[in-house]
Amino acid sequence: MISKLFAGILPARYVLGIMGCMGVTLALMMRSCLATAITEMVRNVKTTKHDFVNTESCFPNANGNHTVVSKTYTTLDAKFDWDERTQGVILSAFYYGYILTHIPGGILSQKFGGKHTLGLGFLSTAIFTLLTPLIAHSGPVSMTVLRFLEGVGEGTTFPALCTLLAQWSPPNERSFISALVFAGVQLGSVLATLCSGLIMSFTASWASVFYIFGAIAVLWFVLWCILCFNDPKSHPYISEKERKYLLDSIGAAERRKDLETPWAAILSSLPVWSLIISD
Repeated sequence: MISKLFAGILPARYVLGIMGCMGVTLALMMRSCLATAITEMVRNVKTTKHDFVNTESCFPNANGNHTVVSKTYTTLDAKFDWDERTQGVILSAFYYGYILTHIPGGILSQKFGGKHTLGLGFLSTAIFTLLTPLIAHSGPVSMTVLRFLEGVGEGTTFPALCTLLAQWSPPNERSFISALVFAGVQLGSVLATLCSGLIMSFTASWASVFYIFGAIAVLWFVLWCILCFNDPKSHPYISEKERKYLLDSIGAAERRKDLETPWAAILSSLPVWSLIISD
């Protein structure tokens, strides 16, 4: 019913573009929010110095002058004693998992469709985000494993989106729809820091960042399952006019399970290596 309602308001390809943008935004927010939240998670020593003079702190020195003793008051405002090296390992663990599933994500998307590959990877990231406050209390090793698995789940996002865009973007709109989807990268990076800070400020809790971002991501997953489909042929509510337009302009590209990847040509391509090095 919801899918049919949206189909009557917006063309299905634009619904996919908007949902893709929202998904990328949320993926970047879940990826980056820990970098902000960890400033409140880790036991951070805040030092305030108060200089004052009293009978106990002033002593005459050899020249008959007085020396002022500075007293320091220290407050602790967090739970975890993670040093900078430990924090770096936890934060970087995401990316080790992230790079592992790019190629498998593309292969799975080609064989089974981008909708399910993206959706399941995204859902796993959302679940791991919701579990972060609980796992954090288990120690830095558990947090490192969690972040690694979160990266594994999110690594399928962009390969799956590229597969979907190939099915849904006609040549004369490909730049627009792709720009709409991938604008979520910059949007998510900005909102991750902004929203994380605001949430912690209003709730006085770093854990609420992960609960809110994770819950929104789960809601997005539900809408994704309802509103988006692998290709125009499998969409039950797309208008016949739009279906014909997309199939005529893009072609009824079938997902081939026996498709061979030209690994030798890829690995010997200078443009490929230039992109790898520049990234």
